[in-house]
Amino acid sequence: MLNQKREDSAVELSERKKKILRAVVESYIRTAEPVGSKALLELADLNVSSATIRNELADLTEQGYLEQPHTSAGRIPSPKGYRLYVNELMQEQRLSLEETKQINEALHLKMRELDKVIDQAGRMVSQLTNYPAFALAGNARKVTIRRFDLIMVDGNSFIVVVMTDSSVVRNKLIRLPVDLSEPQLQLLTTLLNTSFVGKTLDELTPELMRVAEHAAGSSYGLISLVVSFAMEVLEGLEHSAVYTAGTSHILDHPEYQDVGKAQKLMSYLSEEQALAESLPLPALGDDNTKILIGPENVAEELKDTSVVLASYDIGDGMKGVIGVVGPTRMDYAKVAAKLSYVADGLSKLFGQTELPPGKPEKEE
Repeated sequence: MLNQKREDSAVELSERKKKILRAVVESYIRTAEPVGSKALLELADLNVSSATIRNELADLTEQGYLEQPHTSAGRIPSPKGYRLYVNELMQEQRLSLEETKQINEALHLKMRELDKVIDQAGRMVSQLTNYPAFALAGNARKVTIRRFDLIMVDGNSFIVVVMTDSSVVRNKLIRLPVDLSEPQLQLLTTLLNTSFVGKTLDELTPELMRVAEHAAGSSYGLISLVVSFAMEVLEGLEHSAVYTAGTSHILDHPEYQDVGKAQKLMSYLSEEQALAESLPLPALGDDNTKILIGPENVAEELKDTSVVLASYDIGDGMKGVIGVVGPTRMDYAKVAAKLSYVADGLSKLFGQTELPPGKPEKEE
């Protein structure tokens, strides 16, 4: 599932050391407490003495897979230890029937606007994982206008509805100093859909200038108002739109009881453009899930965290990413399974095919 580069293959660990490392990681994920040799006797299911386990812990610490917060404390995983766990020791998780049902219901949204679907998916992921979540869509091509709709409100106001060919919908109320009739509004709608549909942001201004040569002054004023709004919409889509949710969840984890540390991360997550620039967009066709542990993150603000993300295909040359940010003490298998399922569901949703049935967790 996770096609990451194995950077730590230079040192081959014995099966016993791998069992101990896996036990330390999974215990620390559950408890956020350092793990000692006595606890490992039961957790690792090894028929060896406590002294042998202490020696193995010392070796794993010396090799950089574990860390010891204090001299008398147990061990915790290092970023290198988490990486080996993710690459080789982590078991793939299956979602429960309840989890797959919850995700499918959230993805079967009646609303058609792409941005609202992505925003809702980010909120759902945050609730499912109890971590701050983000979702974004990036354009691999220039977006164009698909359709204009003008809806009469009263004699001197109407609503402009602009839909792009990437299924983004925006609307705006326009008030006029003079009255406008329904036939005039219909004529304006026809002209807009004849002249400005299929145009990119760069093409709208030259087309507006061409129309200006033939339109009457009052008509041109109305056309200019609507086209200017369409240009604002397209300009906003030039950048990847990022939606964040559940940033306060970071306070639920013991690693962020330090208010200063928590505020620094929460502040960064609120800077949506900076977050978008620091997140890699996995290439479509590749394995859709990626895990970045601690120092593997580009942004300095994320160096003490882990980021799990999954890519999805919006179609028509567009792709997106959905993911979570949390402490390195994260249940990577469970989080990756949920993100992968949501990403697959989004790809199916935008492709108008069936949602994945999911792989229910086996009853114990």
